[in-house]
Amino acid sequence: MTRGPDRLRELRGRGLLEKAYDQVPALLAEEDGPGAAAAGRLLAGLDHAAVLEHHPHTPVVTVAVTGQSTAGHVVEPLRGELARHGMLLRPVLGEHGTYLRDLTDPAGELRTAAPDLTLCLLDAETLFSQVPAVWGPEDVERAGEEALGRCAALAAEVPGTLVLNTVPLPRSCSHQLVDHRSRARLGAVWREFNARLLRLTESATRLVVIDLEPLIGEGGPVTDPRLARHAKVHLGAGLLAAYAREIGHLARALRGRVRKCLVLDLDGTLWDGVLGEDGPDGIAAAGTLRGEAFGAFQKCLKQLASQGVLLAVSSKNDEGPVLEALAAHPDLVLREPDFAAVRANWEPKDGNLADIARALDLAPDALVFADDSPAERAQVRLGAPEVAVVALDGEPALHVTRLLADGWFDTLRLTAEDRARTGEYRGRRERGALRAGSGSYEEFLRALQVSVGLGPPRRHEFARVSQLTLRTNQFNLSGAGLPEDELALLAAAPGRLLLVVRSADRFGDNGLVGAVLGTIAEGVLRLDGMWLSCRVLGRGVERTCLAVLLARARELGLTAVSARYVPTARNHSARDFYPSCGFTPAEPAGTDGSADGPVVFHHDLVRLPEVPAHVRVTETPGGGRADGPR
Repeated sequence: MTRGPDRLRELRGRGLLEKAYDQVPALLAEEDGPGAAAAGRLLAGLDHAAVLEHHPHTPVVTVAVTGQSTAGHVVEPLRGELARHGMLLRPVLGEHGTYLRDLTDPAGELRTAAPDLTLCLLDAETLFSQVPAVWGPEDVERAGEEALGRCAALAAEVPGTLVLNTVPLPRSCSHQLVDHRSRARLGAVWREFNARLLRLTESATRLVVIDLEPLIGEGGPVTDPRLARHAKVHLGAGLLAAYAREIGHLARALRGRVRKCLVLDLDGTLWDGVLGEDGPDGIAAAGTLRGEAFGAFQKCLKQLASQGVLLAVSSKNDEGPVLEALAAHPDLVLREPDFAAVRANWEPKDGNLADIARALDLAPDALVFADDSPAERAQVRLGAPEVAVVALDGEPALHVTRLLADGWFDTLRLTAEDRARTGEYRGRRERGALRAGSGSYEEFLRALQVSVGLGPPRRHEFARVSQLTLRTNQFNLSGAGLPEDELALLAAAPGRLLLVVRSADRFGDNGLVGAVLGTIAEGVLRLDGMWLSCRVLGRGVERTCLAVLLARARELGLTAVSARYVPTARNHSARDFYPSCGFTPAEPAGTDGSADGPVVFHHDLVRLPEVPAHVRVTETPGGGRADGPR
């Protein structure tokens, strides 16, 4: 079978690489670190303008790279890793050994490039360059204190997302101390430095620290002594490739491209054996060497589900025996209530995945599919190309490693809504039962007892609001998302308005499900963005929010409200939302006046939309002046 880099080389040779860039993620889907680095070298001369001409929605990620020592070697694997996830890398490189100047000079290239990510690679020289020629653990401890101070200052000063890393302690340094007691003291000092570096993320919201220790544990040596000595490259190629993979996951999370649901096969994936052939007594997830491996995999899945990853099943089996096994088999860690959807039938799995996505109100690119069958995986890649596919064939002891390798569910910060997601989907099933038993949709809405609140965000909610803006696709009227720190600044700025939407119904609290961002100037409220989770669409929540907001604008003595709709590939169903609430098109906002471009809508606040009769309003925005919110 042709490997991904070989196929890329062929496309490049034929001059088709830019046109076929949408095929690159599938070609590189199963490449390891060296394979991604090889792909990065092949993609080095890519014409970004040509890629965007053919694929205009391809994200371009600007990454500034600097460090204590030579850091440019991370660019090739990083380019390949971003390509694996359908993104383009625009690197901006600092000079050797000038990371403090690179990151603190407002007029420097690394700052003026407005990077999405700023990588500052730290290595042993970060500390050892500050110790005397003859040194002891106490000298390294002092150097660590100084380095932590510099890192904390950078985290506060560098705009956007700054990425640091823990620092490996090379044997070539530790074993310059010949007595074991001093080595032990050095090891403790070094680990304390790394622990305190990691803890900086607790107070610095725009800081990410990549822990290199797990990567070193599964990879090769930290460095090549020859490259370290002659080229000042203190982190080896293998470690940089693993680091680049983590940065690829981070870039994906920053762009809101986090997967939400893991769909699992059963036979050979969730348990050992084939239920239809061996019967319930012939499957195992405990009690045997292979069974124990499946049990460990299920425990990992349980852990992911506790953090908001939805689990679902797509299995070639009869439904009855599957549900019986999930209910009563003694080996299983996971039970039927742990799954948001179970599809056990003999239909093609790409169709099952589409059905699961519809049932959970998710786009297909929110799904990850894990299966032990190469044939089933190939069929899904062909029939459902937006779905990420994880190969779990072969040794079941590797299931956990293979599932976690691509960080499909990695997010910047976990919120209370994330942890409650599985319970929310159980409530969805109860709502479905209520809908099925109602005579009409209006009767269902009345019985649902929807409540909506619109008010300012609480201090701890900015992470959730940012996550919502980045992940929401269907009801994202501006087509954009905002990082946490930028939202906090906007909320505090004069004349700016940031409100959040909270919703509940008879089946429970839906939590924070929406946000509105606006600007008040010259007697007009301009709606710069409006986002609402697809979980609550169709229940009158969005109309309630706008009705409350327009009523508040009139109370403040404003003369009008304007709103901008920016069409995307996913939000077309919301195009008529503003007109349905009494807004009229003011003018196309696009330079070409295209009907498919952005549109500015206008409301004169004369005839206001009403809150739907079935909705109870629990919170409204506080008082304010016509020249800005209080």
